[in-house]
Amino acid sequence: MTEKSKKNKKELELEKKIKNLTMDLQRTRADFENYTKHRDIEKTLARETGQVSTILNLLPIIDNIERSIAYIPDELKDNQWALGVVGLVNNLEKSLDDMGIKRIEAKPGTTFNPDIHEAILFDEEAEGEHEVIAEEMQPGYMLGNRPIRHSMVKVTRQ
Repeated sequence: MTEKSKKNKKELELEKKIKNLTMDLQRTRADFENYTKHRDIEKTLARETGQVSTILNLLPIIDNIERSIAYIPDELKDNQWALGVVGLVNNLEKSLDDMGIKRIEAKPGTTFNPDIHEAILFDEEAEGEHEVIAEEMQPGYMLGNRPIRHSMVKVTRQ
């Protein structure tokens, strides 16, 4: 073998080795990028799951406070303590709003949507083509576009 052919053979081997190492590096980089994306998705899901869990634990407390406010006797409506409790609910609702938690619309006359409303009562005697909410029994909440607790409603037809 000549000196020139030995050099060409060695260059080809080095080029092949460089090509293989480059491919290994590209695979490693792609694997790392996939790992990073997967880790970020898992972190986001874990954060949302924790947030939803915490909020679901607080919602019954908010419900109880709202029910208490609904039954405040007339003689206590202007009482400072009662007004403070009403302010507490307003602060809680603002905090939920700041976290991206929205109350589901379930006023009487609102179109019934089984994706966000749970019908617990149905007026069988009502007639009409459209199912609408007659009464909200328990408020529901959404985190972004996803319901975390459906509104419990009484449904009728119009």
